[in-house]
Amino acid sequence: MDLFSRYLFRQLASSFLLILATLTTIVWLASALAKLELLTTQGQSFVLLLKMTTLALPALVAIIAPIALLVACLYTFDRLNGDSELIIMSAAGAPIWRFAYPSLALAGLLAVVLLIFNLFVTPASLRELRSHINQVRTDLIAQVLQPGRFSGPENGLTFHIRDRALNGELIGLIIHDTRDANLAMTYLADRGQIITNDDGSYMIMRDGHIHRQERGKKDDSVQIVAFEQYIFDITQYGPKSEAGSLRRSELYPSELINPDTSNPHYARAPGRFRAELHERFSTALYPIVYVMIVLNFMGNPKTVRENRWSSVALAFGTAVLLRAGGVTATNLLALNPAAIVLVYGIPIGAIIIAGFTATVRMAPYTRLRINLDASGKLQNFNNKFMAVMGVKTESNGGRVG
Repeated sequence: MDLFSRYLFRQLASSFLLILATLTTIVWLASALAKLELLTTQGQSFVLLLKMTTLALPALVAIIAPIALLVACLYTFDRLNGDSELIIMSAAGAPIWRFAYPSLALAGLLAVVLLIFNLFVTPASLRELRSHINQVRTDLIAQVLQPGRFSGPENGLTFHIRDRALNGELIGLIIHDTRDANLAMTYLADRGQIITNDDGSYMIMRDGHIHRQERGKKDDSVQIVAFEQYIFDITQYGPKSEAGSLRRSELYPSELINPDTSNPHYARAPGRFRAELHERFSTALYPIVYVMIVLNFMGNPKTVRENRWSSVALAFGTAVLLRAGGVTATNLLALNPAAIVLVYGIPIGAIIIAGFTATVRMAPYTRLRINLDASGKLQNFNNKFMAVMGVKTESNGGRVG
């Protein structure tokens, strides 16, 4: 890059990083406040709150970063125009592509980063976030199970333990379940333990009995079943998630290309997995789209007396409409595979059209030169015609006025 290109790149990059940091901080604070109940009602540590909100950031940054680049380009080019820097460079003969090179270099870097985030970083962070959610769910049940107390996470369900060993094992466990009006279940176990994995949270009870009584029948005697080990699902008492199933946002590209057919999310909407894969690739094109739109509307020099806010509004509105069109195309792709043409055609077409129109709009000087040449030729023809007709003009030795 030459001196001007490095200067413009620094201006764009500094504005982009500042706007990105500001927007990310606002979103992070909003997310942290939404999860503040982890500290106030569920007794979780601040470190866990910080981890969970931070793990959600990669997915949010992938959405915020293109918007931050759009705002940075609008601000930078508006300031360059206001300081007459674009006017000076254009007067020196710089074409619009002189401003496009550093802008596209920054957009290209951001596109690569977005691609890495969409394909690898975001799925990994969301999977880690899922494990922390399971941990919170297990800790919630652990808080309910206090030694010597009868307590329960919901009406009709009561837990009681006699004691808790140093290794976390539950001793003397009772679970009384009357949530079903026609059935009463009581679980008695000498020992129990809570475990958690990607499938959910479970209580493993060992060496006990199940007392089962059906109400409303003539024979309402209690049925007793002995067991050596019984697994009680406690996943339902925390934020509910489907056991053994990863959401499409948590899957890597290879898993989206060859999805697990047993995944209930895939069984309900297989087209969503196809749309998710192409959305991750097409999203990386929009930073380039935004730069080309800004160049098209604001890359041309304007005098200080001209209104530049109309160009800012048109550039921002066009960018929003194109992104909305991309989201719509992605939703259509989930229903019809042929919509893949729109998913990639909208950003690529916008780049080509914006580049062409920006080049055409930078050609007023060529049209002015052509007009001046035509005017000169017309004046020469007029002088010759006047000379033939015997009319004296200043150009053929006569006097005018």
